[in-house]
Amino acid sequence: MSVTSAKGFKASGVAARISKLGPDVALVVGDGECIGAGMFTANRVQAAPVVVSKEHLALADPQAVVINSGNANAATGEQGLADARATAAETARLLGLEPGQVLVLSTGVIGVPLRLDRIRAGLPQAAAALSAAGGADAATAIMTTDTHAKQAAVARGGFTVGGMAKGSGMIHPNLATMLAVVTTDYPLEPGEAIEFLRPAVDESFNAISVDGECSTNDAVVLLSSGAAATTRTPATDEAFVHALRAVCSDLSQQIVRDGEGATLVAEINVRGAVSDVEARAIAQRIATSPLVKTALFGRDANWGRVLMAAGSAPHNGGYANVDPSRVSLSYNGTAVLLHGSPQNVEPDVEGAVCTIDLDLGLGGGTAAYLTSDLSYDYVRINAEYRS
Repeated sequence: MSVTSAKGFKASGVAARISKLGPDVALVVGDGECIGAGMFTANRVQAAPVVVSKEHLALADPQAVVINSGNANAATGEQGLADARATAAETARLLGLEPGQVLVLSTGVIGVPLRLDRIRAGLPQAAAALSAAGGADAATAIMTTDTHAKQAAVARGGFTVGGMAKGSGMIHPNLATMLAVVTTDYPLEPGEAIEFLRPAVDESFNAISVDGECSTNDAVVLLSSGAAATTRTPATDEAFVHALRAVCSDLSQQIVRDGEGATLVAEINVRGAVSDVEARAIAQRIATSPLVKTALFGRDANWGRVLMAAGSAPHNGGYANVDPSRVSLSYNGTAVLLHGSPQNVEPDVEGAVCTIDLDLGLGGGTAAYLTSDLSYDYVRINAEYRS
């Protein structure tokens, strides 16, 4: 149930004193030649490791990923880029690889220089600790405000997909402060990994929000060792698609459930929109509305706030189409609005999960989003983040 569940991978996690929290350097390495791909944050302010990892992906398929927590190495200028490159170079030297075969990921405080001396001191320990049983240690080492390690795995028809992720706050699509490494022993050809990864990410990591904040460091990496004794057919490819999406979905759901200060997870389902694009815009607007999220924290089915958010969803320089007279809305299966008419009922939203279904009655567009509530603890955690 980890990033090393698939054949052909080793991992480790050690303490290099970058973070105050414990283990803070992780390695994930393929035993042989890997095929891989990565997707990164859409934020215009991109951390040094994101810039360097993109450069390396243009040169070669990744064979290893080195991750540090406790410092984002973002907004650190030319020195930050040099430190990210030096981290890749030292990792490559220890593993017998080329620097371009190593991806570098970082998470933590923005704007603080990376302690490269501590990274360099920790990397030999991490390399020496590499093990097929090291997935849990690696998952622990990448945590920041996470309350627990996030891991998932799916085995199907002779192959396995496994992964780990971190993320709790600054969670929003394209991507969101989250790092994920997914591995598989399913055989892939050069150039194929991104074609499998992109739709899986769009349906999982790009459909969650905790606080609407898009990070500088987000990354999702896929590595394939090809070590499974599987003969590829259209049917096995389809099985791999489902397994990859299942792992990405599981990890993304774990991130939302562990959202900073979260006491409730809400699934936002939108249907009947003019298009899927507009449905997604509306679902995202509801999922990121502070008023909707604070009402959920108070266990208040304040459906007027959902309607407000739906009617102000940005789309193509304006707003997505909403006709209040056609809208139906329910909480946990209890309709509060039918075709624009209030139902004068009070749905039960006292649990830790809430499903909000919105039918716009305009077309066939659908979308789903996962979000969390916004609590006092979210404010406290982020107010104290650097202290």
